[in-house]
Amino acid sequence: MPLVYAEREQPQIIRKIGGSPEVKKHLADLGFNVGGEVSVVSSLGENLIVKVKESRVAVSDELAKKIMV
Repeated sequence: MPLVYAEREQPQIIRKIGGSPEVKKHLADLGFNVGGEVSVVSSLGENLIVKVKESRVAVSDELAKKIMV
């Protein structure tokens, strides 16, 4: 399922990252890699605050829909 639908505060494993090569590189630069752990901290409007690699990152709903957990 896309990360945008994941339960809050529940650790998830990234299974697949979709999108164009540029989108995949951008997400990889932020720390989103297949096999990595991620959890949704909160949502602010159309953005999600996500914990990845001991950091908190804001991603849009559009990007969060490309991250499959």
